[in-house]
Parts: sequence; C-alpha cells; structure tokens
Amino acid sequence: MSNHLITLTTRDGQVLTFDAQDSQDVVSAAAICNITLPSLCRDGGCGACLAHCESGEYTLGNYNESMLPSELKAQRQVLLCRTFPHSNLQLNAPYDYAHIQFGEQVGKTATITQLEKIANRTLKLQLKLGDDDKAVEFEAGQYVEIEIPQTNIRRAYSLANTANWQGELDFLIRVQPQGQFTTFLNEKAALGQTFTVYVPKGTFEFHSQRFNPAIFIAGGTGLAPFLSMLTKMAQWGENREVHLFFGVNDETELFCLEELAKLQQQLSNLKITQCVWKPRDTWQGFSGTPAQALQKYLQENPNDYDIYLCGPPMLVNSCVEIAKTHGISDTQIFSEKFG
Repeated sequence: MSNHLITLTTRDGQVLTFDAQDSQDVVSAAAICNITLPSLCRDGGCGACLAHCESGEYTLGNYNESMLPSELKAQRQVLLCRTFPHSNLQLNAPYDYAHIQFGEQVGKTATITQLEKIANRTLKLQLKLGDDDKAVEFEAGQYVEIEIPQTNIRRAYSLANTANWQGELDFLIRVQPQGQFTTFLNEKAALGQTFTVYVPKGTFEFHSQRFNPAIFIAGGTGLAPFLSMLTKMAQWGENREVHLFFGVNDETELFCLEELAKLQQQLSNLKITQCVWKPRDTWQGFSGTPAQALQKYLQENPNDYDIYLCGPPMLVNSCVEIAKTHGISDTQIFSEKFG
C-alpha cells in the first residue's frame, strides 16, 4: 500500500500534515496519528467533515448524496470520512485549528440521571459525569459522542445545556424506529445506567463577535444547540437580536416550550416562531415548514442576517438556497445537518 501526504489548511491559515494509505479515509488516517478532525457519523451521513480538495487524486466511498450534492462534488468538495487518497492531497477545512483535537481520545463514565419522553418521538436524556470529572467545558453548539454499552458503536448528539461545574450533560434524542441508540434507551436503559462519553467536539457555534441580527432555524431535535446558545446568551447578558424558527411535523412533536418561554423573558430581543408542517385546524402558529417561514420572513423583513441552521439535510439545504436568493452570503450561513 502507498502512503500519501495529507496537508490540511484550516480557516485561520494553520497547516496540519499527516500520512494516509490508499485504504484509509482521511478522518481515520488522522485518528491513527492521534489527530481528531471534526466529524460526526464517520460514514458519510451527516456532512460534518465537509472540506475542499485543492489538489490531488482521491476516491469517494459511499455517502448520503444530500450531504454532498453533485454540484458541490463537481467543485471538489469532499467528505473527509469518505475520502480515500490516491496521491498527496491538499485540503482546505472550513474550521479553525482550535477545533482539531490532539492526543488519544479517552472516554469518561457518565450516569443517567434523567430519561423521559417529552414529546412524540423525542426523549430528554441527562447524564452526569463521575465525581472525578465534575467540570464540563464546551462551547454552545458542540456535541458529545455516547458509546452504546458493550459495543464499539458511538452516536453523536448536540448538547442542550451549557458548560457547568455539576458534570451535567443534557440531550434531546429523536426516537428512530430502528435506531440502535434509541432502541437501547427504550428497551434496556434506566436511571443509573452508565455510558462512556467522549469529550465535546464540533464547529457549530454562535459567533458572538458579529453584529448582524441572527436567525436560528431548528428542525426537531435540532433545537438542542440553540437552547445551549440562547441559554449562554442569557447567562452572559448578551441581548443580540435573534429570531428562532422551531419546526416539527405536528403539534404532538413540540417540546421545551416552557424553556423557550423563559428564555424569551430573559432575552428581550428574542422572537420565536413555532412552525408545524401538518397542523390541526385549531393550530394558531405558523402552518408550514421552517423553510417556508424563513422565505416569508426574509421577503417581509429584508436585512443582512447571520443564519444558523440545525436539522435534517433537506431542511438545511432548502433554507440555504432561500437565504442565498435573498442575498445572504455563504460566510453568513452556519449549519449542522443530521441524518
């Protein structure tokens, strides 16, 4: 097998190099060198490891095409977890050097302290780290990997709370009928169940140094990182203009409404629109998807916004296209998809 030099240049101009073999995808090759690149699913299903290949030859393994549409593929955009090099590669990453982690990734033990159904197909899970690991440090918007007991399978979930000294990790879990993690939670987990969790990661974060009014688009449990961001804003007394569009399929899937109401009391410049795709006749909020609500809002309220998106790929992609048609540049759109 041939070794190839991978050169990765980050958004802030830092350069990282490591070797990869033909049979190794870029993310796995970096991990062997104790370099953890931002990624989520590691099988081409989430788009978190999107980058641009400046030069070199490669093959892309199987991936979800909604995460790498044909037009992006033609521009030599790649998913690093599905990129197998055939020569030296020059790659550009859309994140800063600080988002890359170095050293062996050691898991920590966390125990379930809360597990409850809070809406149709949504669970709230709270884990608490052991007494030796009380401090939980992370940026609002980051995620944690949770390992299913007695397997090597990990699932990544955004944190819904903020950094704290109590060792608490809060998650909103979408119940998938055949999902391995949610099946474990439904059939085997209980209070006191322990998991191995891996340190917070991810590049989806609120850019507080910017001054444009912000639009948050949350699809279902994509609300989690926005709860974290808004809670941090309330804690730090930041009162930037934010409009949150929170979308679900029907009213039975709405959740965290009390938490959102409390945040509105704390943040006077926070507006919230609940979007229900298939509402009952009695529904008084917005009827339709968050993408439709965004289209209407931008038509009626033209401005230079920063737009943050978290949710299913179809929703994120639709909102990106809508934003661009209203003159919002790529540098003002920040997104995280989940499959």
